Amino acid sequence: MANQQEFDVIIIGGSYAGLSAALALGRALRKVLVIDAGNPCNKQTPHSHNFLTQDGKTPKEISEIAKSQVANYNTISFVNDIAIKGEKNVSGFEITTAEGAIFKGRKLIFGTGVKDIMPNIEGFAACWGISVIHCPYCHGYEVRNQKTGLFANGDMAYEFGKLLWNWTKELTIYTNGKSTLSVEQTKTLANKNIHIVEKEIVKINHEHGKIQELVFSDYSAQKLDALYAKIPFIQHSDIPQNSGCEITEMGMLKVDMMQKTTIEGVFAAGDSTNMMRSVANAVYGGNMAGAAVSKELIAEEFAKA
Repeated sequence: MANQQEFDVIIIGGSYAGLSAALALGRALRKVLVIDAGNPCNKQTPHSHNFLTQDGKTPKEISEIAKSQVANYNTISFVNDIAIKGEKNVSGFEITTAEGAIFKGRKLIFGTGVKDIMPNIEGFAACWGISVIHCPYCHGYEVRNQKTGLFANGDMAYEFGKLLWNWTKELTIYTNGKSTLSVEQTKTLANKNIHIVEKEIVKINHEHGKIQELVFSDYSAQKLDALYAKIPFIQHSDIPQNSGCEITEMGMLKVDMMQKTTIEGVFAAGDSTNMMRSVANAVYGGNMAGAAVSKELIAEEFAKA
């Protein structure tokens, strides 16, 4: 438990965005509390890529290095807990955790990420982040030129399929039911030798998360090396929305260029705010949020001095 209950800033979520924000604020001499339960969405991912100086390291390695560096700043405290409630008051914000602790902060930063909603397909969740992947910039190089699938339909399947064609010419789109791609889209994909399979997927056979084959409802199967998937998600924490923060049509927390939400004093960064779900992007957003919060605090104190 942190040895003080009142802070300049409370950061909810201690992964890449939250730690990056904490680092900026620690260097700005701010009293900061980071609340995190240690359950990141990329916990199954074996390696992280496309982040300069850290390419190929495990997500856990990167976060452990980050936390150890942030912990060097003695104005930063950590609590291993889950924030379950947030309220705004005259002095700032009050956060209640699952263990019943109550913390007060002048500003809030959410680095809470999103929660992916897995389809009801046996083996899908076990492969998520390993061979069922979401981003070619994060994982595409490792599965380049391999037999690849795309779990998507409609316009998303068409646009994402065009993108993936850069990494592999052995690409099949699995619509998991009747295709909703237009006739023109289907023809264009066929001309690029991108196939469309409308069979319902019932199971992914795998070994320790590595896809072996897709099994369909008609009992047929298809060998595969990797499967990209665009699946639905929800905000991992409901505190921002319950506090009045606006959500975009894409399901993201709405923030401005300084990572400020639509509620005064509340900022957000990382996967909860941006469809570009990468470590590098989360670190950037957290750094910006930390600097912006610091600037606001300085301006408020300067005006009162």
